[in-house]
Amino acid sequence: MTSDRLKYLKQLAYKFPSRSALGKEIMLLESVLSLPKGSELFISDVHGEYDSFQHMIRNGSGMIRQRLTNLFQKSKSEKELKSLASLIYYPEEKLKSFHKNGMTNADFYKSTLKDLIIIAKDFTSIYAKRKLGRLLKGQYQEIILAMVYSDYTNKDKAIFYDQLIETIIDIQEADAIIIELSTFIQRLSIHSIHIIGDIYDRGPAAENILDDLLEYDSVDVQWGNHDIVWMGAASGSLACIANVIRLSLRYGNTNTLEKGYGINLIPLASFALEHYKEEESIHFDPKVDPTELLNASEKWLNRIMHKAISIIQFKLEEQLKLRQSGFHMTDQLILPNIDFSNYQITIDGKKYELHDKSLPTVDPAAPHELSKGEKDLMGVLIQAFKESDRLQRHVDFLIKNGGMYKVTNNCLLYHGCIPLDENGDLKEVELLGQKLKGKALLDFLAAKVRDAYFLEADDKNKQLGLDTIWYLWCGPDSPLFGKSKMTTFERYFIADSATHKEVKSYYYDYRNDEDTCSKILADFGLGNKNAIIINGHVPVAAKRGESPVKANGKLYVIDGGFSKAYQGKTGIAGYTMIFDQKGKQLISHMPFESKQKAIEEEIDILSYETLYSPSSKVIRVKDIDDGKSLKEYIIDLKELFQHFKSGKIAEKGS
Repeated sequence: MTSDRLKYLKQLAYKFPSRSALGKEIMLLESVLSLPKGSELFISDVHGEYDSFQHMIRNGSGMIRQRLTNLFQKSKSEKELKSLASLIYYPEEKLKSFHKNGMTNADFYKSTLKDLIIIAKDFTSIYAKRKLGRLLKGQYQEIILAMVYSDYTNKDKAIFYDQLIETIIDIQEADAIIIELSTFIQRLSIHSIHIIGDIYDRGPAAENILDDLLEYDSVDVQWGNHDIVWMGAASGSLACIANVIRLSLRYGNTNTLEKGYGINLIPLASFALEHYKEEESIHFDPKVDPTELLNASEKWLNRIMHKAISIIQFKLEEQLKLRQSGFHMTDQLILPNIDFSNYQITIDGKKYELHDKSLPTVDPAAPHELSKGEKDLMGVLIQAFKESDRLQRHVDFLIKNGGMYKVTNNCLLYHGCIPLDENGDLKEVELLGQKLKGKALLDFLAAKVRDAYFLEADDKNKQLGLDTIWYLWCGPDSPLFGKSKMTTFERYFIADSATHKEVKSYYYDYRNDEDTCSKILADFGLGNKNAIIINGHVPVAAKRGESPVKANGKLYVIDGGFSKAYQGKTGIAGYTMIFDQKGKQLISHMPFESKQKAIEEEIDILSYETLYSPSSKVIRVKDIDDGKSLKEYIIDLKELFQHFKSGKIAEKGS
């Protein structure tokens, strides 16, 4: 035994100081290995749609309703099942409705509590008791666990159980326990959550989604392009800050910035009023339903702020392209190619008219330089992003619980793409003096993201990290972007749509090829035939017959239009995948109308199409990655047990 091994076992002995403590732990962990695996939820491209996301989590992506049907289909009507499901999803609101309608008598409470206990008992069968303690956090933990673990076939236990319910009702604590039980069932239905990118942008409440995720016991995030730009902004990238604000204004949605994170946009409004008050370009009007804005004045103010920050963004991005020659993006410079005498621009040797000729803050002699007013404004804004405690807390979570990809239980998860060449092979990307491909490229980029967040301001590698985050947002070989370039300027200023084209990566030509997907999986250490890729980023046009299943089942795309902005194209409200003890289940969902309808009309977002790949046997903890780690840990404990027995390591207190 090496000295390092002996040192490790002695440290382990502090946690388990005796053979009895060690034996107890070994017995418990061995039993955990035999439990069925918990449900993993895979969800992608939430895009700030908090109500839809919350409902999805509350209903266990449809798993709770499936359990209710299995348990009660012979004893309850469809109406009763819907009512019970709605109570579990929204217990506080539903109980208020029941009280208002005079439904909360003793019989209601008895039957409801018994139903909830049956459901909770069914879900708890896959959990070790110590895990339940972490999921059940309310003041009635001991009472609820006593009811869940009661043996109702035993006459004496049944009497205890019935008396307990009678007492709960008598002392008027039934509502509190129903709420706690319902929340417990929600948590039981999902063992772990995998977010395959893009929590931010489009919808109004990304910050609330992140608040919820912080409360979950097991959650990870594969960074999306819309996440990474917010992460860059919080870390101090001026170019990312400008992009975040521009996108918020473009979609008329500044709630996350202003209300969610307390970032004051008045300095930007003041700057815009000073320099852009005559602005009339409709190309900077927000892309929203006109009824969503209060009045014409608000629309006008949004427009001039939108244009002011856009011009700043273009300047900052030009500076960044020049500063980081290792990104190979100087061929995408825009502002130096403008002829300000006649407001024409040359792109790929062809001249185009600028349909918007109002550029009051651009100096033709130095078009990429910020004016003094723009510099002062960005100084104020960067400070606001850095001082937002809630934003910093959320980005800290994304950094520590996220990455460019994740390998788990024979699944490779990533948001965007893996750069490929014209032959469908892994592309060797030359970036910042490195030549990398596949997993090595993603590992390199993830390290730069962490440099941007963790390094001190005076470290030269911090700026490189910040610039790399911006590259991940829009760079030509970015695995999160997946296009040749981002044509933001062209879309605002040039009428010819030919200049708006953003060519997709070869990945999207080959992602339906089984051999290509197998090459990608093998590069990430998943060379077996059952390994799969789970991907997001590009909405699946289900209404046009596109399938989320690619490459003969080697790749699944689970972005089906969770965001309302995409549902016109997709025709559905997104895909989720559940991987439980029975196998993988890919579910498509109907659009979520509103929380009010879910409560009052008991409208759910149940799947209307399910593609199922059942396992031939029950998948247990011992069969998955957690089980493999647990087995290794048990080997360590057993070795320590033998050292205690032989006296090579002394038991504490012996």
